[in-house]
Amino acid sequence: MPQRTRVPLRAPLRTATAAAVLVAAAALVPVAGPSASASVTAAPALGPLPPLPLLSAPAADTLRVRVERSGSPEADGDFRLECGAPPGGTHPAAASACRRLRQLAQAGENPFSPVPQGQMCTQLYGGPATARVTGTWQGHRVDARFSRINGCETDRWDNLRPVLPLTRV
Repeated sequence: MPQRTRVPLRAPLRTATAAAVLVAAAALVPVAGPSASASVTAAPALGPLPPLPLLSAPAADTLRVRVERSGSPEADGDFRLECGAPPGGTHPAAASACRRLRQLAQAGENPFSPVPQGQMCTQLYGGPATARVTGTWQGHRVDARFSRINGCETDRWDNLRPVLPLTRV
Protein backbone atom coordinates (compact mmCIF):
# COMPACT_ATOMS: atom_id res chain seq x y z
CA MET A 1 0.00 0.00 0.00
CA PRO A 2 1.53 3.38 -0.99
CA GLN A 3 2.23 5.76 1.85
CA ARG A 4 0.27 9.04 1.80
CA THR A 5 2.19 12.24 2.19
CA ARG A 6 0.84 15.56 3.44
CA VAL A 7 0.99 18.42 0.99
CA PRO A 8 1.74 21.78 2.63
CA LEU A 9 -0.85 24.52 2.20
CA ARG A 10 1.65 26.56 0.16
CA ALA A 11 1.91 23.84 -2.51
CA PRO A 12 -1.29 24.93 -4.36
CA LEU A 13 0.01 28.51 -4.43
CA ARG A 14 3.38 27.38 -5.86
CA THR A 15 1.59 25.23 -8.43
CA ALA A 16 -0.64 28.12 -9.50
CA THR A 17 2.36 30.48 -9.78
CA ALA A 18 4.33 27.93 -11.81
CA ALA A 19 1.36 27.43 -14.12
CA ALA A 20 1.05 31.19 -14.68
CA VAL A 21 4.77 31.43 -15.56
CA LEU A 22 4.48 28.54 -18.04
CA VAL A 23 1.46 30.13 -19.73
CA ALA A 24 3.31 33.44 -20.07
CA ALA A 25 6.44 31.72 -21.43
CA ALA A 26 4.41 29.70 -23.94
CA ALA A 27 2.97 32.90 -25.36
CA LEU A 28 6.50 34.00 -26.37
CA VAL A 29 7.62 30.74 -28.08
CA PRO A 30 7.33 30.83 -31.89
CA VAL A 31 5.19 28.23 -33.54
CA ALA A 32 6.94 26.24 -36.32
CA GLY A 33 5.17 26.75 -39.58
CA PRO A 34 5.64 26.01 -43.25
CA SER A 35 8.23 28.76 -43.67
CA ALA A 36 11.65 28.34 -42.06
CA SER A 37 12.10 32.10 -42.04
CA ALA A 38 9.01 32.79 -39.95
CA SER A 39 9.42 35.91 -37.87
CA VAL A 40 9.07 35.77 -34.12
CA THR A 41 6.45 38.06 -32.64
CA ALA A 42 5.49 38.29 -29.01
CA ALA A 43 1.93 37.60 -28.03
CA PRO A 44 0.07 40.47 -26.35
CA ALA A 45 0.45 40.60 -22.58
CA LEU A 46 -2.34 38.89 -20.67
CA GLY A 47 -2.13 41.21 -17.66
CA PRO A 48 -1.86 40.33 -13.98
CA LEU A 49 -3.52 37.27 -12.60
CA PRO A 50 -6.52 37.80 -10.31
CA PRO A 51 -5.97 37.13 -6.58
CA LEU A 52 -6.43 33.53 -5.52
CA PRO A 53 -9.49 32.88 -3.31
CA LEU A 54 -7.27 31.26 -0.66
CA LEU A 55 -5.53 34.58 -0.11
CA SER A 56 -8.65 36.71 0.23
CA ALA A 57 -9.46 38.06 3.67
CA PRO A 58 -12.52 36.46 5.31
CA ALA A 59 -15.67 38.52 5.19
CA ALA A 60 -16.47 40.45 8.34
CA ASP A 61 -19.29 39.18 10.55
CA THR A 62 -22.38 41.26 9.78
CA LEU A 63 -25.52 40.91 11.87
CA ARG A 64 -28.89 42.61 12.08
CA VAL A 65 -30.15 42.75 15.67
CA ARG A 66 -33.83 43.61 16.26
CA VAL A 67 -34.89 44.08 19.90
CA GLU A 68 -38.42 44.71 21.20
CA ARG A 69 -39.94 45.26 24.66
CA SER A 70 -36.62 45.32 26.54
CA GLY A 71 -37.91 47.90 29.00
CA SER A 72 -35.36 50.41 27.75
CA PRO A 73 -36.45 52.63 24.83
CA GLU A 74 -32.84 53.25 23.70
CA ALA A 75 -32.15 49.49 23.59
CA ASP A 76 -35.22 48.69 21.48
CA GLY A 77 -34.81 48.97 17.74
CA ASP A 78 -33.23 47.55 14.64
CA PHE A 79 -29.42 47.70 14.65
CA ARG A 80 -26.64 46.65 12.27
CA LEU A 81 -23.49 45.12 13.80
CA GLU A 82 -20.34 44.82 11.68
CA CYS A 83 -17.45 43.00 13.33
CA GLY A 84 -14.65 44.03 11.03
CA ALA A 85 -11.60 46.13 11.75
CA PRO A 86 -12.80 48.41 13.25
CA PRO A 87 -16.20 47.27 14.56
CA GLY A 88 -19.07 49.39 13.33
CA GLY A 89 -22.67 49.67 12.30
CA THR A 90 -25.54 51.25 14.18
CA HIS A 91 -25.38 48.92 17.20
CA PRO A 92 -25.02 51.05 20.38
CA ALA A 93 -22.20 48.85 21.78
CA ALA A 94 -20.52 47.61 18.58
CA ALA A 95 -16.97 47.21 19.95
CA SER A 96 -17.95 45.28 23.07
CA ALA A 97 -20.55 43.21 21.17
CA CYS A 98 -17.94 42.15 18.60
CA ARG A 99 -15.47 41.38 21.40
CA ARG A 100 -18.09 39.09 23.02
CA LEU A 101 -18.77 37.31 19.72
CA ARG A 102 -15.01 36.79 19.26
CA GLN A 103 -14.78 35.28 22.78
CA LEU A 104 -17.63 32.88 22.03
CA ALA A 105 -16.04 31.83 18.73
CA GLN A 106 -12.67 31.20 20.39
CA ALA A 107 -14.42 29.07 23.03
CA GLY A 108 -16.10 27.06 20.27
CA GLU A 109 -19.59 28.13 21.36
CA ASN A 110 -22.48 28.93 19.03
CA PRO A 111 -24.64 31.50 20.82
CA PHE A 112 -27.22 31.36 18.04
CA SER A 113 -28.15 27.71 18.43
CA PRO A 114 -31.57 27.12 20.01
CA VAL A 115 -32.17 25.52 23.38
CA PRO A 116 -32.05 21.74 22.77
CA GLN A 117 -35.47 20.13 22.51
CA GLY A 118 -36.41 18.33 25.73
CA GLN A 119 -34.04 20.49 27.82
CA MET A 120 -35.24 20.90 31.43
CA CYS A 121 -35.64 24.63 32.12
CA THR A 122 -36.74 26.58 35.16
CA GLN A 123 -40.04 28.31 34.70
CA LEU A 124 -38.69 31.71 35.74
CA TYR A 125 -40.12 34.41 33.50
CA GLY A 126 -37.46 36.95 32.56
CA GLY A 127 -39.74 39.53 30.98
CA PRO A 128 -41.42 40.30 27.65
CA ALA A 129 -38.26 41.19 25.69
CA THR A 130 -37.73 39.50 22.33
CA ALA A 131 -34.95 39.71 19.78
CA ARG A 132 -34.11 38.36 16.37
CA VAL A 133 -30.57 38.17 15.01
CA THR A 134 -29.95 37.55 11.30
CA GLY A 135 -26.89 37.77 9.08
CA THR A 136 -23.51 36.06 8.94
CA TRP A 137 -21.27 34.94 11.82
CA GLN A 138 -18.07 32.90 11.42
CA GLY A 139 -18.98 32.31 7.75
CA HIS A 140 -22.38 30.79 8.63
CA ARG A 141 -25.83 32.21 8.08
CA VAL A 142 -27.66 33.18 11.26
CA ASP A 143 -31.41 33.45 11.88
CA ALA A 144 -31.99 33.18 15.63
CA ARG A 145 -34.84 34.28 17.87
CA PHE A 146 -34.42 35.10 21.55
CA SER A 147 -36.85 35.60 24.43
CA ARG A 148 -36.80 35.51 28.21
CA ILE A 149 -39.78 33.17 28.62
CA ASN A 150 -37.94 30.67 30.90
CA GLY A 151 -34.58 30.08 32.56
CA CYS A 152 -32.96 28.47 29.51
CA GLU A 153 -33.98 31.28 27.17
CA THR A 154 -32.94 33.92 29.72
CA ASP A 155 -29.49 32.26 30.05
CA ARG A 156 -29.18 32.19 26.27
CA TRP A 157 -30.03 35.92 26.12
CA ASP A 158 -27.63 36.81 28.95
CA ASN A 159 -24.82 34.81 27.31
CA LEU A 160 -25.07 37.09 24.28
CA ARG A 161 -24.83 40.39 26.16
CA PRO A 162 -23.89 43.05 24.99
CA VAL A 163 -25.01 41.91 21.52
CA LEU A 164 -28.45 41.79 23.17
CA PRO A 165 -29.15 44.52 25.74
CA LEU A 166 -29.58 44.36 29.48
CA THR A 167 -33.34 44.23 30.04
CA ARG A 168 -35.64 45.69 32.65
CA VAL A 169 -38.61 43.64 33.71
